Amino acid sequence: MGRIINFRDLLGLIKDKASLSKAALLSNPNALSIRLAVLRATTHTPRAPPDDHHISALLLLGESSRATASPIITALMDRLHRTGNSVVALKCLLIIHHIIKRGPFILQDQLSIYPASGGYNYLKLSAFRDGATATTWALSSWVRWYGRYLETLLSISRVLGYLPCSSSCSMVKENQEHRISSFLNLDLIKDIDSIVTLIEEICNVPDSLAREGDMLVKEIMGLLLNDYVSSVNEILLRLGEINERGLAEFRGLDRARLCVEEITRLSRKAVGSVLGKEKLR
Repeated sequence: MGRIINFRDLLGLIKDKASLSKAALLSNPNALSIRLAVLRATTHTPRAPPDDHHISALLLLGESSRATASPIITALMDRLHRTGNSVVALKCLLIIHHIIKRGPFILQDQLSIYPASGGYNYLKLSAFRDGATATTWALSSWVRWYGRYLETLLSISRVLGYLPCSSSCSMVKENQEHRISSFLNLDLIKDIDSIVTLIEEICNVPDSLAREGDMLVKEIMGLLLNDYVSSVNEILLRLGEINERGLAEFRGLDRARLCVEEITRLSRKAVGSVLGKEKLR
């Protein structure tokens, strides 16, 4: 748990206690466990990322059925859209990222169709601002960017037919080379363009909060590093197929190569951040 350092942090702790008490009093028995799990994973505690056991408890709830998974996503989105606190918003987004990476399929499916209309900016964070302090103002840029990044990731999954950075899609990935060999050239172009878009979004990560000691940001950077590795592997698989087909002229190649070079710079910085050996700059 992060250390309470000022009045705003103390107020956040009080809000967390009040929210837990309100959920216990007003929620029906079926919804209570879901609301409490979301609240415990998205506290106002500054700097510290959600405890892993709280994340795991939330993911475990989503394994049972669609009837349970849907209220989890609704409660998480409600928490995200109601808060004006940048720490709480970042934690909500971090939970969404964990659902994408290691959540059960039912939970991922409910996330991918929320809301029913889908579309651009469906997380609705492009105008998020928390001007309480200079730090929360800087964190706000992370909230806006992180929301846009996750929207891009979910959008790409609709093109590829699976979540490229998810460990839950291992069965699909095991047969990747065989699947890709059956793709049309246009399919390969579309896939590469989509994945490159994700890598370009990673390159837009804000620099304004690149400071030592912020474990919440370091947790995000660790997930981004894993996403980067998965994305580059996805591109290399398709480039390998293009090479085998002897396609000398391919309009997606130059863009993909340039983007891989650009993301290498970010990955070095991300590794340094995750290991705590280098200050991001």
